[in-house]
Amino acid sequence: MNPANSLVELPVLTPQGKFLARYSNTGLAELDFPSARESKRASSRKPFPASVRRWHRATTTALKQSLAGQNPGHLPPLDLSGGTAFQQCVWRALRKISMGRTKSYGEIARAIGKPKAVRAVGGACGANPIPVLVPCHRVLAANRKLGGFSGGLDWKRTLLAGEGVEI
Repeated sequence: MNPANSLVELPVLTPQGKFLARYSNTGLAELDFPSARESKRASSRKPFPASVRRWHRATTTALKQSLAGQNPGHLPPLDLSGGTAFQQCVWRALRKISMGRTKSYGEIARAIGKPKAVRAVGGACGANPIPVLVPCHRVLAANRKLGGFSGGLDWKRTLLAGEGVEI
């Protein structure tokens, strides 16, 4: 069975737009930025398991707090199993970057014991399925330049500014 087919998709309404959260049977698996296109998945009328309802409440609260420049506090369980072992290692390192702080791709590469894997760290950041809550926006290119961002550079600037980071 394709795990993507078993994901429960729910909207997260924020003042910045409608994000889409997708949950597996073990936690939050994906979070998409607001987009002009609507979800292609048909909305299910069946009730969601209590765990998904709890996780969605935690996701909504954490996302709204993060977007407001506040520490998100309690996160739902994160299902990052869709990534490679290397990507998962990078994503764990990203979660250690404190709000209002940044690191470079090179610093992340050194922190995970792969100092020459700077470009691969950038690729792992771009593949992050749960942006904002797994804070890939806090990773900058050399000389504190923005670098890339899966949600677009406007989102990266907005998220960093909300945390008090000046670029």
